[in-house]
Amino acid sequence: MTHRVTLTLVVLMTACGRTEAREGTPVPASAGIPRAAPSSLGLDSTRLAGVVGYLRAEADSGAFPGAVLAVGRHGRLALLAAVGHFGVDDPRPVEAGTLYDLASLTKVVALTTACMLLVDAGQLELDAPIDRYVPAFRGAMKDRVTVRHLLTHSAGLLADLPLYDSTATRAAALVAVDSTTLVAPPGTTYRYSDLSAIVLMQAVERVTGEPFDRFLSRRVFGPLGMPATVFRPPASWRDRIAPTEHDTVFRHRWLRGEVHDESAARLGGVSGNAGLFSDALDLSRFAAMLLNGGAWDTLQLIRAETVAEFTTRQNLPPGSTRALGWDTPSDSGYSSAGATLSRRSFGHTGFTGTSMWMDPDRDLFIILLSNHVHPTRGKTAILRVRAHVADLVADALTHPEL
Repeated sequence: MTHRVTLTLVVLMTACGRTEAREGTPVPASAGIPRAAPSSLGLDSTRLAGVVGYLRAEADSGAFPGAVLAVGRHGRLALLAAVGHFGVDDPRPVEAGTLYDLASLTKVVALTTACMLLVDAGQLELDAPIDRYVPAFRGAMKDRVTVRHLLTHSAGLLADLPLYDSTATRAAALVAVDSTTLVAPPGTTYRYSDLSAIVLMQAVERVTGEPFDRFLSRRVFGPLGMPATVFRPPASWRDRIAPTEHDTVFRHRWLRGEVHDESAARLGGVSGNAGLFSDALDLSRFAAMLLNGGAWDTLQLIRAETVAEFTTRQNLPPGSTRALGWDTPSDSGYSSAGATLSRRSFGHTGFTGTSMWMDPDRDLFIILLSNHVHPTRGKTAILRVRAHVADLVADALTHPEL
């Protein structure tokens, strides 16, 4: 069978300043970033089509029902392609504007960005003890935990807690997180922790004096023109959202437009560790902003120096690949960044099958959204798919020096 690769042209719309998605409203169209011919951006269009062909083959083989890939350079979109279908009970083809549960991309697109804004404003200090901002975070050695420790997953916290079955309310869940015992002295070990993100989210709320989602909508997603990027999307959006897993443990139903992560669900769908929904168009604008030193069009969202600091490997603890919030490529060459992106690259992944990587040396971004956990988790194909997509895109660079 011959497959046709469709590259979608996006109509530019004026960004609105709304702060929340209202029930009954359709999904607003994402403006994304301007399109440009791949050749004008130093990319080979035939090789990019090969990347899409590879993704389509992976969807056909069951790695995920469907996916959307966005590739851009120099503030322009070179490729926007959708493959596969929504899910086992929804044969509709995925579109470029399909929304996905970003899972742990929430940690960087939402939480880390909020922290950057507050650092810029002098309202959050990276080396300040976190109990300055979250007084309830108390216990042995906890007075030594800093904002930097939490952002680098070196605070000594557990990876997660079974909040969904050990607590009944958001307030009780936060008490459980804040009172948990450290399992290592701060700064001595790396342990990827959802709890770190939940503690930091509380710091953001206390400093700003408003709910986490409202602050992000008002200060980030609204100004940047990312109207499809929200927590708790309204039910009227669900036909445009890719389904995730059939939850047999906690909610006992199919999840669609409802956060997949159990801890974020117990927190009401708004959390620092997960809960954000978005599409590749919105995220392309976000990625272009970071690669442009925190600026987009006339908006300087974040100072360039702050973006550079947050996306630089911290070596905390020694040998860790983590930057502040973001990750960097593995020294071994085996990571979701593949083996070709530069050491200065930064990115992150999400458990549902999402990832984004930015390479400042090439002014290149790669965004991959999928619902890999549909219909159930346990598959591992996304681990090799992410890396191979990154390598294929890098191989499509005919003029990386541009």
